[in-house]
Amino acid sequence: MIPAELEKAILEAKNEGCKPLFVNATGGTTVFGVYDPIDAIADICEKYGMWLHIDAAWGGSALLSRTHRQLLKGIERSNSVTWCQHKMMGVPLQCSAFLLRDNDGLLFDAHCAGARYLFQQDKCYSVDYDTGDKSIQCGRKVDAFKLWMMWKAKGNSGFEAEIDKKFDNARYMRELIREREGFELVTEGEAPNVCFWYVPPSMRDMEKGTEYQQKLHQVAPLIKERMMKTGTMLVGYQPLKPYVNFFRMIYSNRATNRKDVEWIMDEIDRLGNDIVLK
Repeated sequence: MIPAELEKAILEAKNEGCKPLFVNATGGTTVFGVYDPIDAIADICEKYGMWLHIDAAWGGSALLSRTHRQLLKGIERSNSVTWCQHKMMGVPLQCSAFLLRDNDGLLFDAHCAGARYLFQQDKCYSVDYDTGDKSIQCGRKVDAFKLWMMWKAKGNSGFEAEIDKKFDNARYMRELIREREGFELVTEGEAPNVCFWYVPPSMRDMEKGTEYQQKLHQVAPLIKERMMKTGTMLVGYQPLKPYVNFFRMIYSNRATNRKDVEWIMDEIDRLGNDIVLK
């Protein structure tokens, strides 16, 4: 998100008689792993009295790393945050949090059905512990227990080391892609996302025009098919305008190391080097 464009859109809406009330910024996008400039966006939201929500489902766990937490600078100024611990932190599915600042009663006000047969108000303990009236689904598993157990086992330093390693694996893969023929980065990225094309030898001397783009669009699906049939690995791909199909390698496994990164690239090259498209 470009802050100047955000403010421009707000002013345009106000001039049309509308009342903008909500901004959704992102702390680590799903595909490219990009972080919005939260501090600058928060300035605008405070200026116009708007609610600022941060979708940090994927990238929020960077806060646990002293090296990478600056990517989320200003997140404490937001009104609400989405954060999925089952993603970058590696907590077993499902484990997610919706965090609120200065609005402790908001979820209760939004979802409470007042079912007294479920949530009696005269219990011998604080009814604040009855979280069912704060969620859409009422009953749910104790997902937070998994996070608590892992945090007790690993501690802040353990999670920090794992997250730093995931960022390092992504950084190492980008370095290899820059150096290796047949691989090309789509974007640099900030999170442990690596988006890239594999260009088979049969296409490396082509001009990068319309025909090249049409053929390149077919490469990733063909290699993915071969991955599935040989059973060696699974790496996702997708298009994203204006880009044709590209691979998106996500580093979220704490056990992955640099030798694995090298093997992934070797295997993609092995699976795709004989591709010839007509």
